[in-house]
Amino acid sequence: MRDPQQPKAVASPASAAGSELFPTDINAATTLVGLFGWPVTHSISPQMHNAAFVARQMNWRYLAFPVPPDRVPAAVASLPALGLRGVNVTVPHKQAVMPHLQNWTAAAEAIGAVNTIVVEEDGQLTGDNTDGAGFIADLHAHDVDPAQKRALVIGAGGSARAVVYGLAEAGVHSVAILNRTVEKGVDLAATMQSYFPQIRISGAAFPDDVTRSAQDADLIVNCTSLGMEPRIEGLPWEENVEFRADQIVYDLVYNPAMTRLLQLASTDGATSIGGLGMLVYQGAIAWEKWTGEAAPVSVMQQATNIIFERR
Repeated sequence: MRDPQQPKAVASPASAAGSELFPTDINAATTLVGLFGWPVTHSISPQMHNAAFVARQMNWRYLAFPVPPDRVPAAVASLPALGLRGVNVTVPHKQAVMPHLQNWTAAAEAIGAVNTIVVEEDGQLTGDNTDGAGFIADLHAHDVDPAQKRALVIGAGGSARAVVYGLAEAGVHSVAILNRTVEKGVDLAATMQSYFPQIRISGAAFPDDVTRSAQDADLIVNCTSLGMEPRIEGLPWEENVEFRADQIVYDLVYNPAMTRLLQLASTDGATSIGGLGMLVYQGAIAWEKWTGEAAPVSVMQQATNIIFERR
């Protein structure tokens, strides 16, 4: 039975105060990167990336560009002309930008979405998706090796596609995808199976198959928005299904840091990990693709911690 006095959660490192992490100075020699989305006012990416530029003493800056859906082609085409080195892409443009790029990485093709555009030296545009790699990097940062683990993924949207791709590329034993619309989960499983025929990937119904699927899972990943602010009561699970102490539960939701799902997992003794680290690592991978330098991940993590403590 659950004992609320026995949590075992993995927390983000404590942040240090540091307004110096958030610069505003831009001059004629500044190299720009940024974010395309609609809207973008909620994004913390500018603070995170700019903190990294300050730490590396680089005259680069990251700006957020609100791009209306009907202006996506023009916005993408403008990147080489304006001298930007690249941009991140967020909703609702992750698929819309793809026809306007010259190249895609294998990850972007399989996931069917782009979250990072790199402007190459010759002006060609390459679309990438760093979400899956960012997820795996955060698992490794928490000393979790997904290789040969049995994974249970809840949801079949864009983030689930990236997570399943990342898990398969990392060599998991199997992936079970649970989704309310069973056909969508089955379709995702079939797509990923075509890229990774050596890994068993299947789709099933949520919440009907939670009990059965949970029994075999080593790693459980929530890829839905259930439990996210402001509807923190949401739960992508069956409350009567307990977690095992040897299970790892990862929630892509990072606001709040301790979702209801993670609270239940911690109470049962399972290891629980929130999604803020994935946000940091997917951004760090993009940062490295633009700059060609190793990203100061700890600084980026510190910046995100400061932002959420201020909210």
